[in-house]
Amino acid sequence: MTIELIVPSLGESITEATVSKWLKKIGDSFDVDEPLVEVETDKITVEIPAPIAGILSEIKVQEGKDINIGGVLGIIGESTEKKPQKKETPINHNIESNKVSDKKSVKELSNTELQNEEKLSPSVKKILDENNLKASQINSSREDGRLTKADIFNFLQNSQKENKLKIEKVKKEEVVPMSKIRQTIATKLKESQNNAAILTTFNEIDMSEIIKVREAKKNEFVERYGVKLGFMSFFVKASVIALKEFSAVNAEIRDNNIVYKNHYDIGIAVGTEKGLVVPVLKNADQLTFGEIERKIIDLSNKAREGQLSIEDLSGGTFTISNGGVYGSMLSTPIINYPQSGILGMHNIIKRPVVVNDEVVIRSMMYVAFSYDHRIIDGKESVGFLVKIKELLEKPGSIILGI
Repeated sequence: MTIELIVPSLGESITEATVSKWLKKIGDSFDVDEPLVEVETDKITVEIPAPIAGILSEIKVQEGKDINIGGVLGIIGESTEKKPQKKETPINHNIESNKVSDKKSVKELSNTELQNEEKLSPSVKKILDENNLKASQINSSREDGRLTKADIFNFLQNSQKENKLKIEKVKKEEVVPMSKIRQTIATKLKESQNNAAILTTFNEIDMSEIIKVREAKKNEFVERYGVKLGFMSFFVKASVIALKEFSAVNAEIRDNNIVYKNHYDIGIAVGTEKGLVVPVLKNADQLTFGEIERKIIDLSNKAREGQLSIEDLSGGTFTISNGGVYGSMLSTPIINYPQSGILGMHNIIKRPVVVNDEVVIRSMMYVAFSYDHRIIDGKESVGFLVKIKELLEKPGSIILGI
């Protein structure tokens, strides 16, 4: 009996996928629900499990090829594995016999090598030693098999040519097809630039008070929530408060209409080996600091393991990107179209700043807010970013919700 391995439905808008990696080879056996193949769509990478236990009889679609949803990836057959017989004695005798034979062959080979070494002239031996070579590596041009200096020089010259070719090959271009996810990232970013009137405004935030709060509460926070208190939860909370005050930032243009959204689903940009993905914190306005930190860790892990679902990636109203984890000092993030705004975080550096007419050292972060100027005016964009700055520099108002 055989059964077809089918590409399952991967979301309403997804019609095809690309086979990125087969996890089993033809003839391999597996249990039910064991992952057989990895497929990639324009949004997610998923592993397709075995519907039954068996063996992989046939691969219909090779790696790198596209396939429609519902298409046949391969054929699964019944396992033909048999339980091992209990009679082991003849096998053991054969193994011992093989060992003796192997030892004899090795001994004969060693004797042959020694005889060849004895035939070498002192000058040939010297050249071999100087170049860390063995006589067995080089073919002799003489009928009697005796190695000459000319043989060694020819061998060295050919080796140099091969190494030169290898170096030249490394320098040449390597053409690799873009993955579905990378193609989608390219399309989305270009779509954003083509359709939105993107402008960026900047500010800087004194992170000293947040750092104090984190230091004072870090142990209690871990004990209560099982995760560390990071900076992202403060930024998510501050963004939600600012979005409620500046509603255009949480809106989008749809046809000739402005759609104002009364839900706050914050996308968190996560870099993975396959590219940037933006999983979404749903109903972020209703989450505690601990829930935000826990969900960010869960979503980040799922993103890096290629386990994000369509639900994880859909429905965002605003995005936060943290280039600071890579050491970025300043950037102009591109909005996640059709959203109207994105907040860019950067690294924290101690810098001299003026406070009450005195120069002091503070932990500072540059922040960038890119927005769609078609819907958000300059006054609103600056006001939004200033509001976030005020909230983060006095985090007590975020914690107390006032």
